[in-house]
Amino acid sequence: MTAKDVKWSFDRAVKVGGFPTFQMSAGSLEKPEQFVVVDDHTFRIDYVRKDKLLLFNVAVVVPFIINSELAKKNATAEDPWALAWLRNNEAGGGAYKIESWKPGSETVLARFDDWKSGPLPKVKRVIARDVPSAGTRRAMLERGDADISSGFAPRDFEQIIKEGKVKVSGVPIPNALWYVALNTAKPPFDNAKLRQAIAWAMPYEQIQTSAFFGRAIPMYGGAAEVSKPVWPQPFPYVTDLDKAKALLKEAGFESGLETTLSLDTGTATVGEPTAILIQENLAKIGIKAGIEKIPGANWRTTLNKKELPLALNRFSGWLDYPEYYFYWNFHGNNSIFNISSYQNKQMDALIDKARFTTDAAEYDKTVKDFIALCMREVPVIPLNQPIHDVAMQKSVSGYEFWFHREPDYRQFAKG
Repeated sequence: MTAKDVKWSFDRAVKVGGFPTFQMSAGSLEKPEQFVVVDDHTFRIDYVRKDKLLLFNVAVVVPFIINSELAKKNATAEDPWALAWLRNNEAGGGAYKIESWKPGSETVLARFDDWKSGPLPKVKRVIARDVPSAGTRRAMLERGDADISSGFAPRDFEQIIKEGKVKVSGVPIPNALWYVALNTAKPPFDNAKLRQAIAWAMPYEQIQTSAFFGRAIPMYGGAAEVSKPVWPQPFPYVTDLDKAKALLKEAGFESGLETTLSLDTGTATVGEPTAILIQENLAKIGIKAGIEKIPGANWRTTLNKKELPLALNRFSGWLDYPEYYFYWNFHGNNSIFNISSYQNKQMDALIDKARFTTDAAEYDKTVKDFIALCMREVPVIPLNQPIHDVAMQKSVSGYEFWFHREPDYRQFAKG
């Protein structure tokens, strides 16, 4: 692989469309002309504007480097970037190669001993098994049949930590929130007072203890004034049903209303008890909320239709900056992750200013301003910041948390 493969891969990322292209634009990586092959081992990126997120965006997993000659051999006029072929074939140059792949079942990786881009990994072979049952995964781990596992319910991690048979690494996911999104583009949740009423009606502490078992950072009960330019930070709302009822009356819904709260069945372990607790509390202020369970395979497609009135969702921003999270979730130009359909020119201007200002004081003030605006407007109601828990045998070392939450096997050692 040479610099021409790097350029082709970056060209692909900005031209292929959809999420990859939008992700690249978050760091002002927008057009192939920015990517220059200087020589076989030198690749240059030209800025189109000053953007502090450009270099960080180079390191996300979107512009991964592909063997361009191999990919182009399997491209077509209708598919110039070989998307179809690359779904089922590898064309990389990493420290591991695919020895075998059984979709939905097992992937076996073998160390590539001719790898030259760093020290060779200590682990020669990795078997990654897809085991749907959390109970089976936990049993395999505790028997010693598995070295590392994740995706257990918070209750399980709480027990695993107490028992101490294996070790657990728990990291609050940067720039991440569990939240309830309200559809601000359609009645009835186009009414800000109604959104505030819902925020005062959330059973925050019950969710924290009964659904997450404390394996999350609370995002409620914060100060009324935003004093720090950090995200995420607790919103000022707590459970106050009297305030909720008063705002409901001000919003014109004194007699209540009916709506639907949707959740992804793939997150049902914590999502379902959370939704039930929310449903029970909303009923106390006269809001009848039916629960709609949407299969995980259809969740993102359904969200993108922007038709759900209330949705329980989790989102994490790969780059740990407030303006990056807000750019994805609350900017009017973003149709991908702005599931609240929130449109506010003032918010857009503040996000854009924070993204590109070079003045530190102006940056801090701008971030505080757009967080305060979000707290008033309530396009989403934050519940907590999730913790990414990973359990592993005590003989396993080298694990590090990554923003994409996938393990990097190059770092592991065993024994």
